[in-house]
Amino acid sequence: MSAAVASETPRLTVTGVSKSFPGVMALQDVTFTVRPGTVHALCGENGAGKSTLMKIINGIYSPDTGEMRIDDEPVRVRNPIEARAKGIAMISQELNYVPDMTIAESFFIGRLPTRFGKVDWAHMRREARRLLAEEGLDYSVNRKLGSLTVSEIQTLEILRAVYHDADVLIMDEPTSAIAHREVASLFAKIRRLRAEGKAIIYISHKMDEVFELADDVTVLRDGTVVSSQPASEIGPETVIAQMVGRDLDHQSYPKEHVEIGDTVLEARGLSNSQLFEDISLSVRKGEIVGLAGLIGAGRSEVVRAIFGLETLDAGEIEVDGQAVRLRSPKAAIDQGVVMLSEDRRLVGIIPQMSIKQNATLASLRKVIRGGFTRRREEETIAKEYFDRLSVKAPSSETRISSLSGGNQQKVLLARWLIAEPKVLLLDEPTRGIDVGAKFEIYKIMTQLARQGRGILMISSELPELIGMCDRIYVMAAGRLTAELTPDQYSQETILTHAMNDSEVV
Repeated sequence: MSAAVASETPRLTVTGVSKSFPGVMALQDVTFTVRPGTVHALCGENGAGKSTLMKIINGIYSPDTGEMRIDDEPVRVRNPIEARAKGIAMISQELNYVPDMTIAESFFIGRLPTRFGKVDWAHMRREARRLLAEEGLDYSVNRKLGSLTVSEIQTLEILRAVYHDADVLIMDEPTSAIAHREVASLFAKIRRLRAEGKAIIYISHKMDEVFELADDVTVLRDGTVVSSQPASEIGPETVIAQMVGRDLDHQSYPKEHVEIGDTVLEARGLSNSQLFEDISLSVRKGEIVGLAGLIGAGRSEVVRAIFGLETLDAGEIEVDGQAVRLRSPKAAIDQGVVMLSEDRRLVGIIPQMSIKQNATLASLRKVIRGGFTRRREEETIAKEYFDRLSVKAPSSETRISSLSGGNQQKVLLARWLIAEPKVLLLDEPTRGIDVGAKFEIYKIMTQLARQGRGILMISSELPELIGMCDRIYVMAAGRLTAELTPDQYSQETILTHAMNDSEVV
């Protein structure tokens, strides 16, 4: 609970807020209050309205009705710059960054320091070095954001928001892409901010995080507030039930026994001099194989190399026993190997296109005849998979950029299912996904395994790997350090190998 005594006057209040988009009511008569010196958790399934509410608070959207107050004073926030001027900062789950921008520039974007009418580059770099040093981050301030991992960029986003001294700090799934050691540091920072009287809105699907940090919990479902009360008066099971509005199977991971077939993907001696060395792994038909490791271990880079997104200095890959050269994603897809990336915004969605177009993008041969798209076939195929994955959208013509992160992920998964792959490379497939949607994706993975597909899954959630995988490879410092079978599974064992850079025997 809060180390500071929260005052009676709310730091932030939204009252009677409603917001609609063509074909959907995103928020309906929502009232939401955050006290200073508290962490207020906001929970709900993807599509429940959490992101829309936060975008209204941050000035990205204007509400159709309702008002917002800061320290009981009515305010109108028309854009994020005005929000920041009023002490509101938002760290979005969907990271927005300019790859060619330096770390120093990113800290001061929108408020570059000036001297004599010119940008004071020296001051900016000095301040950036100081901030990084205080956080123990060993980065060059001139390093480009495009060279950083998702985890590193998210860490910098958090640091930037804290640096600008916001009174209301919105954190949307802040731990979804950071390492375990960084989570502890983040939680310590949140507690310090709370003790200083800051109001923190914390959005997370992880119930352990919610009940470790939160003073208050509000649950949204279908754009309305289901409940709002002190965290001490509610439990995780009740929150989940309120979020989904239905009962979930008591089994968290619906893994089934599936007959394992022949090897469908085999990689031998894969090396990239800058990223990883001598990686050998295999996936069999009907098998779900995990790839574990800490952030920076090289897991994503290995999967990207298999999919043709990274170059290989050495090594060979076989699909169904045949040697293949996967020098590009197209070559991989042609061989039945597909990849769901951890960064859906950078290498996943096409924001300007509809969800239907995004879903069929990798299977155009199925919907194009004579150079023309057969709209009816495209609609039929997309709808089948949207129904299977419970994609929430006004229509298949809706731009994918308007969907919640979780629903965007479902559309991308539909894209690869439509392609009828032999092997699915899933990089953090449930990152930022609510508990109900996670369960649905687990069931789809099980169904795919039953059909004889091979799955290689990267996940930073160790219970997920343990609950869903037939085997788990562990990486550290760009090398494999272990291959584990279910009788060897434990979080402690996986972490031990993930922190050991000795090569697996």
